[in-house]
Amino acid sequence: MTAQKVRSVYQHPAPIQRLCESLMRLPGIGPKTAQRLAYHLLDAPLGEVQEMVACLQSLRQDVGRCRTCGNFSQAESCALCTSERRDRSLLCVVAQARDIVAFERTGEYRGLYHVLGGLLSPMDGRGPDQLNLEALLKRIESENFQEVVLATDPTVAGEATALYLEQLLEGFSGTVSRLALGIPVGTDFEYTDDVTLGRALSYRQRVKGRE
Repeated sequence: MTAQKVRSVYQHPAPIQRLCESLMRLPGIGPKTAQRLAYHLLDAPLGEVQEMVACLQSLRQDVGRCRTCGNFSQAESCALCTSERRDRSLLCVVAQARDIVAFERTGEYRGLYHVLGGLLSPMDGRGPDQLNLEALLKRIESENFQEVVLATDPTVAGEATALYLEQLLEGFSGTVSRLALGIPVGTDFEYTDDVTLGRALSYRQRVKGRE
């Protein structure tokens, strides 16, 4: 007679379960990884856990958005916007603040940035009004930019956003450029290697501008 397997009805204590559910809200964290992290925190020294909690609280309390570009900053203006070493004739428009980190790693770009805060995605209820576009247009009107680089992800949403921005900047007297080919379609910038991303910046193509 074959023994039947008995399905376990064991459940984590409620605090562990709540932590696992919270961790699973983070990108790339599934049930098994969440469980492993939760039990790791239980076994870790109390001081390390308290330090982590303090860091998370400080993250939300002490870090805000740069009033100029929308990047994350502890001050009203971020270090990139206030730096005297940046090329103020060049503006790179990105979807998220994390994209700035990716471009800065390449060492190929020395201009300023503007963070849209997302990409156009009607299915997700994100239209032009949900993006940081008004501030972008005000910057282009008030600052002496000679080139605006549209650096959105090469995804469907990224391409749609870039095309919308091209139309929005029809009246811009300078050059509007896009990143050169070389980044695989469907790839997020944060997962692209530094060499490929650097070359895409160096060999960007002009969309419109002075002849």
